[in-house]
Amino acid sequence: WRSRLGHDMLRRLACNLGGVAAKSGRGVFGAVPAVAAQQRSAGGLMVHRDTPDNNDKLVWSFSEENMPKVHEILQRYPPNYKRSAMIPLLDVAQQQNKGFLSVQVMNGIAELLEVAPIRVYEVATFYSMFNRVPMGKYHIMVCGTTPCMLRGSRDIVKALSDHLGVSMGIGQNTSDGMFTLGEMECMGSCVNAPMIAVADYSNGVNGYSYNYYEDLTPADAVAVVKALKAGQKPRVGSQHRDKAEPKTGLTTLTGEPSGPYCRDLGAVKTELEAAAAAAVAVVAEEKK
Repeated sequence: WRSRLGHDMLRRLACNLGGVAAKSGRGVFGAVPAVAAQQRSAGGLMVHRDTPDNNDKLVWSFSEENMPKVHEILQRYPPNYKRSAMIPLLDVAQQQNKGFLSVQVMNGIAELLEVAPIRVYEVATFYSMFNRVPMGKYHIMVCGTTPCMLRGSRDIVKALSDHLGVSMGIGQNTSDGMFTLGEMECMGSCVNAPMIAVADYSNGVNGYSYNYYEDLTPADAVAVVKALKAGQKPRVGSQHRDKAEPKTGLTTLTGEPSGPYCRDLGAVKTELEAAAAAAVAVVAEEKK
C-alpha cells in the first residue's frame, strides 16, 4: 500500500505541476493561451489525457518494413545494455507514428527493451525532439534564441501564423492537418539567422527528412511553406547565400590555399606497404 500511496502522490504532483505550466503558458515568443501551452513546444503535452487513439489499452509495434532498421539499432549495443537504444528507437517510432509518441507507442518500446514503461516516459517527456501530441505532416520549428530573435524571428512567426491560419500561433495544427507551427531553441545556424527547421513526417520512416531553411525573410518563410504544400522541394539552407559567406561575396579562401597541405594518405599507405614487402624479401633472402 505504501508503494501505491507514493505512486498516487507522484501522479497528483505531476498533474498539478503540469497544470501550473499549462496555465502560465509562457514561451520564447511571450504568453500563449493555456491550450496552446500544452502543445507549443516540440515536446508537446505536459499532462496526459487518454483519448480513443492514445491510451494504454491499445497495442503498438514496429511495422515489418521498419524492423530491419530496429534490428540494426539494437545490434549497436550489448544485449544487457539494449536500453541504450531507447532514443534512436523512439525516433524511428515517432517517424512511423506520424510524428508523435502515443502512450501505446512508448509501451511498445518498453516491451521491446524489457524496461518499465516509466523509463520510456521519462525520456520521451524530457527531450523536446519527441512530440506527445498529434502533429501535422510538416512540423515547422522557428528558432527563438537571441540571434534569430534579433534578426526577426517574431516576424517569421507572425507571417507563418497568418498564412497558415493558426490564430494561437505556436503549438497549433492547421485545420487540414498539414502543418504544425512550433518553436525550438538554438539550432546552431546563428550566422544565417533567422531560420526554421522542418521535420517531414509525410512519408513515414523511409521518407523522413529534417531540413534547415536559413537567412529568411517573412516572405521567404511563407514561400517555403507554400512549396512544401505543393509537394515541391524548396531550397535547403540559406535562401540568399551559397553557404554562410558575407553578402558581398567571399573575402578569404578565394584561391588555391598556399599550404602546408595534408599528407596524401593513399601514397603513404602504398609507400609503407612497399617497404614492408621489401623487408619481408630481405628476411627471406637471408634465410636461404
